[in-house]
Amino acid sequence: MTYATPSRTARRQALHNQIRRLEARLVQLEALNQRFSWYRLGVLVLGVIAVAAAAIIEADIRLPLLGSALAFSVVVILHRRLESWIKRFCIWLKMRRSQASRMDLDWENIGPNPPAAQLPTRSSLDIDLDLSGPRSLHLLMDQTSSIGGSHLLAEWLAQPVPQVDEIAARQSVVRELVDLPRFRDRLRLNLRLISDEPLNGERLLRWLDADFPVERLKWLLLVAILFTLLNAVLFFLNISGRLPVYWPYSLALYLVFYFANAGVVGGFLEAVVELDQELEKFRLVLRHLETFPYKDRQHLRGLCAPFWAGDRPSHYLRRIRLVTAAVGLRSNPLLGLLLNAVLPWDFLFAYRAGGLRQRAAAVIPAWLDAWHRLDALCSLASFAHLNPGYAFPEFIAADGEAEPVFETHDIGHPLIPAERRVGNDLTIPALGEVFLITGSNMSGKSTWLKTLGINLCLAYAGGPVCATSLRLQPLRLHTCMRISDSIANGFSYFYAEVKCLRSLLDKLGDNHPLPLLYLIDEIFRGTNNRERLAGSRAYTRTLIGARGAGLIATHDLELASLAEHSLQVHNLHFRDEVSAGQLVFDYRLRPGSSPTTNALRIMQLEGLPVDGESQPDPWQTSHPDQDKLLRSPGKGIFFV
Repeated sequence: MTYATPSRTARRQALHNQIRRLEARLVQLEALNQRFSWYRLGVLVLGVIAVAAAAIIEADIRLPLLGSALAFSVVVILHRRLESWIKRFCIWLKMRRSQASRMDLDWENIGPNPPAAQLPTRSSLDIDLDLSGPRSLHLLMDQTSSIGGSHLLAEWLAQPVPQVDEIAARQSVVRELVDLPRFRDRLRLNLRLISDEPLNGERLLRWLDADFPVERLKWLLLVAILFTLLNAVLFFLNISGRLPVYWPYSLALYLVFYFANAGVVGGFLEAVVELDQELEKFRLVLRHLETFPYKDRQHLRGLCAPFWAGDRPSHYLRRIRLVTAAVGLRSNPLLGLLLNAVLPWDFLFAYRAGGLRQRAAAVIPAWLDAWHRLDALCSLASFAHLNPGYAFPEFIAADGEAEPVFETHDIGHPLIPAERRVGNDLTIPALGEVFLITGSNMSGKSTWLKTLGINLCLAYAGGPVCATSLRLQPLRLHTCMRISDSIANGFSYFYAEVKCLRSLLDKLGDNHPLPLLYLIDEIFRGTNNRERLAGSRAYTRTLIGARGAGLIATHDLELASLAEHSLQVHNLHFRDEVSAGQLVFDYRLRPGSSPTTNALRIMQLEGLPVDGESQPDPWQTSHPDQDKLLRSPGKGIFFV
């Protein structure tokens, strides 16, 4: 069983201790903040009194005035620094509370996914396994600070086809990040000091994709330089008495030229200001990433190479800041007109902005790609840090005949609280194997299938799995669980189920290099009992020996008889008991098919009428030929 481990309990306790210390510290800082408001008022009042007293006695008021201003400035600076620390502690406390909520699966305090972080479409795998949306795996893991990082994490989790090399690369970085909680926290803190909303790097990419006529701007700058030189020469020749007053005419022509091209130039200048504003949000993060001592953390160092190798972001941002400052001078209309009358100011810095844009087109996409990957990987690492009992999966070669296809121990569902989670073992020895999972209602069949599927998604994303160990060959994943009809497409429930099962057979028969792992919950539930049993038997026989392996959860005990005719069919079941008139489930997976049903009992407990109430209670007495029924083809007990 997978209960809360001592290491997880200790980590949870340490986290709650940090929260209590932060709360106590914030109370002290808030009290000090209130006192500083009085300090500012007191210094101001004392300064006024000192100046007034000096004036009354006809002394020099400059000294008390200067001293008062200096004292007030010092108090204001200290107050602002205190407010900055309060803001940092508030963000730090919010982050720690979020982590505690994620450990406790406190969904109300984890909060909903930001609307911008939701993927536009959800695959059937996503829906079947609760990978995204409310109370989902993505919501539990997502501690990203960027929309791109959140989307990337969701895409990794919903990937049904494993890319083993890519998974190994992600795992290597995540393993290094697990031991760097301060590194991860500093990244999130720096971004949340700027904005509580996830950052959107798409704005930068849209600016890079915009069509700016750089070549035209080059010629405009050349003409503007000639105009300003001509204006200066004519002006100095005029004031030296060598030429009449010609310079106003050339200046007028230059102004006509300037206003005729103001739209093109203004577009460049506005764009570079917008670029500076967007990059300002990343400034602290970029500085942290380019100065962090990576030492022997080679995989993290390689991922962050765009930030520290070559032209560092701080150098590039400094050049943008200089251009932005120059552009800011023209915000005053009078000063802007004077600057452009004397110099080709706007043309020069617009051309400079165009050059920076070309440089940005070469570096910013690489920065954003590395940042989004790092952001998503930090969420995987935080997930591993908060769940120290989870294990990283091991992928084995597909050609190893002695190796099992899938082997796991104590695997549980990560969306079930650790105190109530039950782990089970499973080994799939070879391809072509089919496991039939039987059990009464609410015994855990569907949850078991989801447990296997969601942990495979975690493994394929590069994160740890909720198990003590997991070894598997690379397997594509296909699920048929939450089938629904479609009024828009004219699909009934049964037809939607048939299409999903048809898709499974197509994937089993294609030429893909990886075999398939399939998970089917209640096969052919959308038709009557007789046709369901006939169709289920025929379909299951087709799966036996195919280039894949899988599990089928079913209520039909008759289907369990297939194990008598094929060594590649295995029966497993979940059991239940009645204690004090209540259903009790232990959620332990056992070999063989289920010996009990509970549908009528559940109906009775809820006060529904049940035919045959005078018959012996199947919970109290067993059928004398029960074992014979379980072994005989075509006979058995039907599970509702």
